[in-house]
Amino acid sequence: MAYRPSLPALLAGLALSVGLSTAQAQEPIKIGMLLTLSGPPAVLGEHIRDAFMLAVKERDGQLGGVPVEVSVVDDELKPDSAVTKAQALVERDQVDFVVGTVFSNVMMAVFKPITESETFLISPNAGPSPLAGRACSPFYFNVAWQNDANHEVMGQYATNEGYERVILLAPNYQAGRDSMAGFKRYYQGEVLDEIYTQLGQLDFSAELARIAAAKPDALFTFMPGGMGVNLVKQYEQAGLAGTTPFLSAFTVDETTLPATQAAALGMNAGSQWAPNLNNPQNQAFVEAFEAEYGYAPSLYASQGYDTALLLDSAIRTVEGNVRAKGPLREALRAADFDSVRGDFRFNTNHFPVQDYYLVEAVQDEDGDFVTRMVARVFEDHADAYVDECGM
Repeated sequence: MAYRPSLPALLAGLALSVGLSTAQAQEPIKIGMLLTLSGPPAVLGEHIRDAFMLAVKERDGQLGGVPVEVSVVDDELKPDSAVTKAQALVERDQVDFVVGTVFSNVMMAVFKPITESETFLISPNAGPSPLAGRACSPFYFNVAWQNDANHEVMGQYATNEGYERVILLAPNYQAGRDSMAGFKRYYQGEVLDEIYTQLGQLDFSAELARIAAAKPDALFTFMPGGMGVNLVKQYEQAGLAGTTPFLSAFTVDETTLPATQAAALGMNAGSQWAPNLNNPQNQAFVEAFEAEYGYAPSLYASQGYDTALLLDSAIRTVEGNVRAKGPLREALRAADFDSVRGDFRFNTNHFPVQDYYLVEAVQDEDGDFVTRMVARVFEDHADAYVDECGM
């Protein structure tokens, strides 16, 4: 005779089944953050991490209505070490997303190990030109910019200001080379010299002597983190600040201004974000960030926060089913969130189309050294490599 369970047994089994389904639905989504968190550039990674975690905290430890576990790993700005750590996140920890990196040389090292595992890699900063073009991947999204873009702002600005002769200064790695390419794409004057330094260099006396001897109309530079702090201070000490305009991107911002302070006042930079962008999401973000951490957010923080908002929107769209790669990719592409930058969308290569601004270092009413947007330079600006992407 076949066994027929009693009604109480059926109900108990049904309850167990529902309980298991609920537990499975609430299984935490795993996110690995691979950021530079040591050495002079650590502040960049700290801003990204802090802003991302602020967004998670505001959502009670959830993104898209699902609990998340965030593992934060320091790549130490060492590509070889970063590959090992990225593989551990993907293979051992089986994360659903990797959020990283800060520096482009690290990104170029970890890109294939992560994307070839069909793990979504979401960049809150590094945007190397190869990944926007021929090496683009359906598993890679950049929530910041393509490396050239903020430098293109300053090339256009230098042209607008009539600077006929300039010198370019950047570290010798992918982002440094992209910075010079971006500036030159929109600059119509003469480039007197292109000076490459070592990544992490902190003494610029030889380079500054070379600049002073050439007497350019302006200097354009890309020196993030501690490199930028030292360069700005040494630029003023060399007497160049009063004679040669200092144009930059990722050199004069809220990660460096607490250290450079008055030495950077009045210096201009290119950016896709500023604390005074007038939209409700940005105003709420700046206020919440300062209340939570006690310091002013930078463009890096804005990118970290938007990265969390992107994941929040995509996870909600797929109802937490992050194993369904196709629908999840479409949800990420939709970028259905209110960015702190205002209008934001992804191009076909998964890089942003957005506005870019000229910003200036100022001292606000509270005495803090911050940046302020003074003009929009590009509207709905796309990167220069999108047509090379085959997606």
